[in-house]
Amino acid sequence: MNFLEYFKDDEDCKSYLYDIKWHQGYECKSCGHTGWCDTKDPYVRKCNRCKYKESATAHTLFHKCKFSLRKAFLIVYYMSVKKKGISSHELSRQLELRQKTCWLFQQKVRQAMKSSKQHPMKGKVEVDEFVIGGPEEGKKGRSQGKKKLVVLGIECDDFGIHRFYARHIENAGAKQLRPFFEDHIDPLAAVRTDKWRSYKTISQDYPNLVQEKSEKGKNFKKLHRQVMMIKGWLRGTYHHCLHLQHYLDEHSYRFNRLKTIGTIFNNLIKKMIKANPVTYNDLKLIWGS
Repeated sequence: MNFLEYFKDDEDCKSYLYDIKWHQGYECKSCGHTGWCDTKDPYVRKCNRCKYKESATAHTLFHKCKFSLRKAFLIVYYMSVKKKGISSHELSRQLELRQKTCWLFQQKVRQAMKSSKQHPMKGKVEVDEFVIGGPEEGKKGRSQGKKKLVVLGIECDDFGIHRFYARHIENAGAKQLRPFFEDHIDPLAAVRTDKWRSYKTISQDYPNLVQEKSEKGKNFKKLHRQVMMIKGWLRGTYHHCLHLQHYLDEHSYRFNRLKTIGTIFNNLIKKMIKANPVTYNDLKLIWGS
């Protein structure tokens, strides 16, 4: 209710973006000049040198948004504040937009939810891989088929899990696992893994890495609880998802900010303002990579 009262219409949303976008000063996107003047539109600034006009939504992930800005803000709000997020079908029902329109804008929001890789996990860290996707007819043993392999790392202590990161990988070889370690785990962290041989190779760069038997998850209870949470969230909210990594980014973004839930919406809006605009063709290139 507080959100709806604060953002009554598109003008309130533009004002919010305007204040955040140029909070630290103005620089023309065309010529780099820092001098500006007002225009007839209160949410547009004009460069004093080249006369280039820039709106509050230009050069952001809200660039050329085809529907109400207030509805776009509501999507960002639901995706950041709601504990389990929200599906595009439910957004379509609540906001009276096409399901594909909601889904595409959610993909833009997820681009802002990607990890900056500036805050690696420290202290006690546990790492393991798991598979998303059920058994397939005619498939036996460890054959993955349509299943997707994910590596998960958690930063934890005796009180619980504080942060986690997850990445979709093609296989569990050291070449696939090493970039995850480099991006998200401090080299001096006390890392625990199971006896999988690829971790032994990685331990050359992580002197505090210890391997022990998993015992079907009994020795990694917190880690496997997080696995169950991720699987349950995907089944309960989305049922089926393309481009798995973006959904993992969304879940970790929200989980890692549970202690600052009061500012998570503002933080996400800032990241969307700093990010470059993304078109449908851009998304196809990202998905193809």
